[in-house]
Amino acid sequence: FLFLSFFALCRVGGSGIDLRSKSRTISKPVEDPSELPKWNYDGSSTGQAPGEDSEVILYPQAIFKDPFRGGNNILVICDTYTPQGEPIPTNKRHMAAQIFSDPKVTAQVPWFGIEQEYTLMQRDVNWPLGWPVGGYPGPQGPYYCAVGSDKSFGRDISDAHYKACLYAGIEISGTNGEVMPGQWEYQVGPSVGIDAGDHIWASRYILERITEQAGVVLTLDPKPIQGDWNGAGCHTNYSTLSMREDGGFDVIKKAILNLSLRHDLHIAAYGEGNERRLTGLHETASISDFSWGVANRGCSIRVGRETEAKGKGICSPLFCKTTCNGWECRKRIMTSQIKFKYIGQA
Repeated sequence: FLFLSFFALCRVGGSGIDLRSKSRTISKPVEDPSELPKWNYDGSSTGQAPGEDSEVILYPQAIFKDPFRGGNNILVICDTYTPQGEPIPTNKRHMAAQIFSDPKVTAQVPWFGIEQEYTLMQRDVNWPLGWPVGGYPGPQGPYYCAVGSDKSFGRDISDAHYKACLYAGIEISGTNGEVMPGQWEYQVGPSVGIDAGDHIWASRYILERITEQAGVVLTLDPKPIQGDWNGAGCHTNYSTLSMREDGGFDVIKKAILNLSLRHDLHIAAYGEGNERRLTGLHETASISDFSWGVANRGCSIRVGRETEAKGKGICSPLFCKTTCNGWECRKRIMTSQIKFKYIGQA
C-alpha cells in the first residue's frame, strides 16, 4: 500500500490563494494521473461551496514523487470541479490546459522560467527571520546572494526545499538569497506549457510543508515589510520557438507590444497587494505604467543583454506577484501573443 497526498488550490477569504491537502491509500503504484480515482472535499469549509451542497470534486492532473514519505508514495496535484463536472470559479488550470493544448500554442513550444521569491517569518512575532524582534537589521546591500550567519538567514530551509524539489521531479533550476534579509528565491524551469503551472504549484506546496516542519512561517506577500526594503515577485522568463529562432528579437518586440496593450488586464489578474510592490522604487516599475528595456530591472518587461546581442531569446515580464496563480499568469502571457478562440476569456 502507498500514500497519496492530494492537494488542490483554494481561494479563501482575503488571503488570496491557499494550498490545502488530504491523503488516502491505494493498493499499488501508479504512473499516470488517469489511473487515480477522483475524490472530494468539503467546499463549505474553504469558501468554495454552500453547506447544503458542499462537495467539491478533485480531478488528479499531475504526479510528483513524495519527498516526505519516500518510497513509491506520491504527491498529486488536482484541480477542482462541481459534482456536475463544471470547473469551479477558482479552478484556473482548466482553461489554461485548453489553451496550452491548442495546436497554435503547442507548435510554438512555449518555455517558462519562473523566479519565485518568498520571505521567511518568525512564527510568534510575524517578523522576518534573522531580524531583531521589534527592530531592523542594517540597510540592504550585503544580503543578496550572501554567505555568513550575520547576512544569510534561512539557508537550511532553502537547501531542504531545493533537495526535496529535485527528489520530487520538479524542474527546479536554482536558488539564491534575495536583497531583503530573510527573503529567498528559487527558479523553476524552463518548463513547457501547462507543466510550468503544475511545477510551480508543487514547489510551493513542498515549501509550505518544509517551513511547517521548521516552525517558520512562509509568506508570499509582495511587500511584507514597508519602507526601504525590496518586495517579492514572481518574475516569468518567457519565450516561444519563433523567439528562439533567427529574427526572434522582432517577435519579442511584437509580444511586448501585445503585453503593453493588455497591461491593465494582466495587473488585475495577479491579486491584491501588488500595488505596494510596484511603486517604481526597489527595482520595480510603477503599477500604472508599462515600460520595457534591456537589462533594466525598473521596467515592466526586461530583455537580457544576451538576447539583444544574439537577436533572439527570451523576455522577462516583471509584474507578476509572488502569489500569482501559476496557471493564470502563464496563460495570460501566452494569449497576449497568440490570438485564438479563447482570447476573450484570457
